[in-house]
Amino acid sequence: MTFIFLGVLIFCAHLFNAWFSRRRIPDVLLLMVIGILVGPVAGWVTPADLSDIGPVLASLTLLFILFDSGIDMRIDMIRRYWTGVVQVTFVSFVVAMATVTLIAYFLVELELQASMMLGAMVAGTAAAIVIPLVRRMRVSDKTRVTLTLESAISGVLCIVISLAFIEGYKLGDINIGSMLGRVFASILMALGIGIVGGIVWSSFMDRIRKLQNSMFLTPAFVFVIYGVAESLGYSGAIATLSFGLVLGNPEYFEMSFLKKLHLNDMTPLEENEKSFFKEFVFILKTYFFVYIGICIPFTNLEALAYGAIIAAALFVVRFALIAVVGRRNTPDDRLTVSMMIPKGLVSAVLASMPEQVNLAAGYTVVPGAETIKHITYSVIFCSIIYCSLLVLLSSRRLVRASDELARSNVQPNTQPNDNPV
Repeated sequence: MTFIFLGVLIFCAHLFNAWFSRRRIPDVLLLMVIGILVGPVAGWVTPADLSDIGPVLASLTLLFILFDSGIDMRIDMIRRYWTGVVQVTFVSFVVAMATVTLIAYFLVELELQASMMLGAMVAGTAAAIVIPLVRRMRVSDKTRVTLTLESAISGVLCIVISLAFIEGYKLGDINIGSMLGRVFASILMALGIGIVGGIVWSSFMDRIRKLQNSMFLTPAFVFVIYGVAESLGYSGAIATLSFGLVLGNPEYFEMSFLKKLHLNDMTPLEENEKSFFKEFVFILKTYFFVYIGICIPFTNLEALAYGAIIAAALFVVRFALIAVVGRRNTPDDRLTVSMMIPKGLVSAVLASMPEQVNLAAGYTVVPGAETIKHITYSVIFCSIIYCSLLVLLSSRRLVRASDELARSNVQPNTQPNDNPV
């Protein structure tokens, strides 16, 4: 039965993908519903049954979605939109963290440091959810680049700041300077690891292709890049994204001094390789969202209600923030950026850490650890639901606007030619 279910899921994923194209029903939402039905509703599968493979599946999905996204991004777009990306990412993170902190402190009645830690855990966005959704929507290059980079960078902020609060509980003090230093170090060093790895791998690509059954060697090297970055204490997500960026834009990294190292003959990825990676991402994404649905806790209704309130508040402040900082963007771009704030893998992993710290110590190091975990899971679930529904409601309008814009841009050229050839 297990193999039948896994096979049927792939067929369902293709069907849901077609529905998204025609009816604008997000396939993410439908896959999560399947997970909820076989997990919390029917009880056929429990999170405990997937305790060994679940985290690995989640990490693999994040890994390859970021890698594939890096391949598709263009360096010239990043140069053009970098200022806006930084502004949206950091301002949005601070505002979201402050919003959650206030709700957790005054409504949930967590202590201030625990409230701030909860805010840090859910202030970022989920690359594994944002990127597949944005790819299915008709959005501008600027919006796609902004949301992709925001999801990667905000994940680093979530991890570093949340871990700093946990360390603060252990030591009795939080060092803000050290926290900020680790954020920038994690981003910069991870970028360096990914770029160097991409240059080396792209330079040997022609020779690697001559090996038999070599298609899986590039994904294997993605594992190496991610693992090296994580083992050194840096962001594996950023390293993976930058590695894909180099493979997708090798012409920008061909430098004269690399000739001495015989690393200047960089080869781009072929179309069949890109297609293979996208198929791999599709399969991983399918199982990942079903896994999320299975793991949603419905036993703590109070935490579920708090999560729904926090998620709704995050969307409200995001819409208000983008209305202010994104005034120069088109209404469609502002709408898309405003609603793309679902939470996912990073938040789920961080949510369980305070409880693990308490168990390891044998006493309460982090107060309210169980409450923080349940609320975070609830925020993840509710934010994905809200995001999917907003996509469903807005997609038809965005499609109509995009079609009208395309028609208006295709006009016959009636102007005289001042420079005839």
